[in-house]
Amino acid sequence: MKTSIFNKRQDGHAAGDHPKTVRTLGYMAGLAIAGAAMLAGPLASAQETIRIGAPLALTGGLADEGYKQQQVYRLWAEKVNANGGIEINGQAHQVEILEYDYQSDGPRAGQLAERLITRDRAHLIMAPFGSGHTVITGTVGERYRVPTIACVASSESVFANQNPYLFGTLSPNANMTVTMTDFLMERHPELSRVAVLGRDDVFPKSMAEATVAAAEAAGLEVVYNELYSVGTLDHSSSLTSIRRAEPDWIYITGYTQDLILARRQMSDLNVHAPIVTMVTGPAYEEFIEGLGSLAEDVSSSSWWHHSATYEGTGVWPTTDSFYQDFLEISNGADPDYVHGSCAGALAMLEDVLPRAGSLDGSAIRDALAETDIETFYGSIRFGENGMNEARELPIIQVQDERIVVLYPESIATGELRILSR
Repeated sequence: MKTSIFNKRQDGHAAGDHPKTVRTLGYMAGLAIAGAAMLAGPLASAQETIRIGAPLALTGGLADEGYKQQQVYRLWAEKVNANGGIEINGQAHQVEILEYDYQSDGPRAGQLAERLITRDRAHLIMAPFGSGHTVITGTVGERYRVPTIACVASSESVFANQNPYLFGTLSPNANMTVTMTDFLMERHPELSRVAVLGRDDVFPKSMAEATVAAAEAAGLEVVYNELYSVGTLDHSSSLTSIRRAEPDWIYITGYTQDLILARRQMSDLNVHAPIVTMVTGPAYEEFIEGLGSLAEDVSSSSWWHHSATYEGTGVWPTTDSFYQDFLEISNGADPDYVHGSCAGALAMLEDVLPRAGSLDGSAIRDALAETDIETFYGSIRFGENGMNEARELPIIQVQDERIVVLYPESIATGELRILSR
């Protein structure tokens, strides 16, 4: 019987990873003993091993997101190595994931990215969670001509400097906000007033700004538009102003705990609107678990949903094949877009590295730039700025304590509901 290496501690992190800085070397399924997957450590030589650096937020404010990345990184490495590795010029290479905990601290993420490249000789870097921290690690990668793959950064500002070594598998924020606005206007053309409250941080701020632009372009009146500081615990002033503005649509951006807090305070202050959108809280099961009935009918945008049906190549030839593998390591919990995008980015490497023909950073960069493939996660094709320009983005809503897909129609599992008071 197979013994999983992905046992999760009650504190939300893999055993042994918390609280100290970790460096996890190569999960080599080929070294299994009695069917158990084992750590390879330094057993594989540099010529035989593809080294992928991963600064992860395993502690601190982004620990939940960092753990999600770690889950799929390890799952992919185990699957690839069990299948014989990745073949480059006729030679099979095992893969090795090099992990460090950057403790949700941006400057530390940059320091560890540099260490991964200069000391650990990583061939490429998987960027940490969030747009701001991606910029930091991407700058380090560019300096050393080592590609950085950003699987959880969608702000156009991250890619504005045209870093030739930075590639992102999420689509731009503007695509998401225009899609959401058009979707709501088509179904409820009576909508006329929108209130926007955004966290003053790279990704949430850009989503708020893009929503204001999309709403104004669609002819909506923006009756409230403000940012709140990182760490804000009391939204009563903003929410009271929103209540007075009487919007038809309330749009709030932030991270999961921000949005749980804002939704609770909306209820306490009797702040209502027919449509309430929070980005990206409802994309996570933690949002539903943390709010219970208050999560009902809150809508959001996402970059991926497991109900989509895509076909690809490599260890996950279909969306369902990834989904089933993930359920085995998650105690039955569904994957969200963080899992999907980060696993999809690694699945992409099964196509990229053979085309690169070597583990040279410039060769890998060139192969990434030419990528145009289908994966279990969907299409990946990089535009001139390095962002994925080939994604159709789902709109979701919490209904009856679960996430349903509203759009695109090809994968829809429900219809938009008006928020109950």
